[in-house]
Order: sequence, then C-alpha cells, then structure tokens
Amino acid sequence: MYSRDHIIGESLALRDVLEQVDIVAPTDATVLVLGETGTGKELIARAIHDRSSRRERPFVKVNCAAVPSGLLESELFGHERGAFTGAVAQKTGRFQLADGGTFFLDEVGDLPLELQPKLLRVLQEQEFERLGGTRTIGVDVRVIAATNRDLTEMVESGSFREDLYYRLKVFPIAMPALRDRPEDIELLAGHFMRRFAGRWNKRIDLIPRDTLEAFRRHRWPGNVRELENLIQRAVIMSRGPVLTVPEGDLAAPRLRTSEGPPQTLEGIKRAHIVRVLEDTNWMVGGPRGAAVRLGLKRTTLQSLLKRLGIEPPAETGSVASVPA
Repeated sequence: MYSRDHIIGESLALRDVLEQVDIVAPTDATVLVLGETGTGKELIARAIHDRSSRRERPFVKVNCAAVPSGLLESELFGHERGAFTGAVAQKTGRFQLADGGTFFLDEVGDLPLELQPKLLRVLQEQEFERLGGTRTIGVDVRVIAATNRDLTEMVESGSFREDLYYRLKVFPIAMPALRDRPEDIELLAGHFMRRFAGRWNKRIDLIPRDTLEAFRRHRWPGNVRELENLIQRAVIMSRGPVLTVPEGDLAAPRLRTSEGPPQTLEGIKRAHIVRVLEDTNWMVGGPRGAAVRLGLKRTTLQSLLKRLGIEPPAETGSVASVPA
C-alpha cells in the first residue's frame, strides 16, 4: 500500500501518478495537475515539492477561485503604496514570498484573462512588477498549477490563452477520480476512520462489509474529499466499535452496464470500461476522456476496446479519439 504524504492507495492508476511525481520532482519543470474536485491535486503538488531540491524553501499556494478577481493581481504580485484606494502600504505578493521555492497555483482555469500575460511572463522570464510599480522584480520559483476545468475547451472559446496553456502543460499529471480506483476505497475509509476516531478519542475499529460494498457502488462525485467528510460524520455518530454511516448518505444506483450483471472478471472489466465511456460521452482521448479516467494510455484503451468488442451505441456514432 502506498502511503506517502497522506496519498493512500494501491490502484494501478494511483501508482502511475506517483511514478510520474517521482520522475518530475527532481527537475524544475512546470507541472499541470488535472482532475476533478476532491481528487487530491494539492497533495500531489506538495509531494512534488517535498521530493525536489526546493524542499527546504517555501511552498506557497493561491486558489484563483477563492480570491476576488479585483484583488488577485495584488495577491499574486503585490502592490506599491498608493497603487489604489486603500493601498496604504507596500505589499509583497505571493510569487515573491515563494522565491527559491514552489508556487502552487490552484484552479488556474479561474485566472482572469487580463492577468494571464503576467503569469506567462513569470513562467518564461521569472520576473514581474508589483501593481502600481515600475521596478522589475526577479524570482526563482517553480510553478505547479492545477485545475478541474477543461483548458483545451477554454482555449478554443478564447477564455484561456493558448500560449499560457502550453507553457503550463510542460508535464501534465491527470488525477484519477475515486470511482475509477475502487480498490483504494477501503484503504482510504479505514485511514479516515482511524484518524477521526483518534482525534475524538473514540474506539472504532470496524467498517461493516455491507457498508464497504455500498462505498464501492457509490459514484463519489466529490471524490476523496466527499469520502473523508462522510467518514468524519460517521465517526461522530458512531456509539460503539462499529462505524455507523448516516442513513441515506450512500443512496446511489449500482454501476450501470449495457449487458446485465457481469459474472466473470472480464465481464466486470468490460462493464466498468463501458460505464466510464458512457460518462465521458464515448470520448477516449483528451484530458477528460476515458483513457485518463481509467489511468491508461489512449492507445492501450483503444486496443482493449477492440479486444473486448466494445462499440458505442448506434446513436452515438464512432468512438471519439482526441489526442491526449
């Protein structure tokens, strides 16, 4: 079982992500972490920092979606005294605070279009000016960005700069959704149960088998964060050594299949792949395609589809294969 930096699991999809972390961490390459909300993108960013030569230097983060757009430039780059009404003193921006270390730019897809050239300059030239200032400030910063949005679609719509997109996507890492790594659910649930039980001095040491089965059937739209919050609530409610999950919290349908309940390992594999393809509108490649969700290379998935005889419904047409 992997348990590094609170990244827990043994699925092939997660192992692949951690191998990529080990490969890129010693370099200073810009990393773009892609994945749904709650999949653990910040944990991956921290893991990269902790394995890099910058580990003794600052790890600074900013969530672009959490800062009002009117204040984001000052937050990132700082401002000079008098730069705007209320700027009574000079402020050091987060990029300067991260000098020598790592800057984690979360939800970069929410970065306003007018600030994107300034970020591009930092990535390319490692320099910027404070808001209202003229002095150029140089920094030595490694940037790790993350988003749950489809940046390729944003580039096509004109809401995200194409040059910035490719500058961020030097080394992309795709985080798998929790529903695509079901073998990790029991490990994660046990970890969260022990953590919260210890925090509140409770003795809880068993998750019922039917509860674990319900966990595996659940779709987990909020991913690992949803599981963590559910276990926290369950620990609070439990009065004995057995974890009690609030009734109704896991009222979710079983996995959809196109051929009824599978009876063999290959049938289970086939049903899971079909479900992921249905969820991605039969898109194989691309950052939100089935290959990323399954933790496979696009070509590997295409060969698997051919071997298993998986074809899209007639109304869907051919399987879309966008280059990843």
